[in-house]
Amino acid sequence: MHPVMIDTNLLIYLYDQNEPAKQAQARFVLGKLREAGDGRLSIQSLSEFANIAPKKLPLFVPIAAVGEHVRMLAGTWRVHQVTPAIVAEASRAVAEYKLPFYDAQIWACAKFNEIPLVFSEDFQDGQILEGVRFVNPFAENFELEKWM
Repeated sequence: MHPVMIDTNLLIYLYDQNEPAKQAQARFVLGKLREAGDGRLSIQSLSEFANIAPKKLPLFVPIAAVGEHVRMLAGTWRVHQVTPAIVAEASRAVAEYKLPFYDAQIWACAKFNEIPLVFSEDFQDGQILEGVRFVNPFAENFELEKWM
């Protein structure tokens, strides 16, 4: 398998007992990526998780435990920094491809770190931008084996 950039929504669904089907899928996909050693995170995804999880999932990720969860996620996955070059490239993608800025930043982080796949439900499934393919792991036709 190739390295895969993991978007924030997979991290959120990992804890979201209000979405049992998506939680099960996130656990399955992330478990397989962990076993293969192929999952990658952007520091941005950790930041978004720390911001969103206690608001959306206060029973499962209380604000007092966010730091512990972030340390656990960072210890599980290789984490890539967001650099000024990545921010500049994301800005270009906003102008050129009309991506929302934070989605563009995930794309730029994957591109600069030569990560050919991004697993996310936020992009057009199957879309390829400058060598980076977006795959929705929650799509009805998603087959993890195709990417492993």
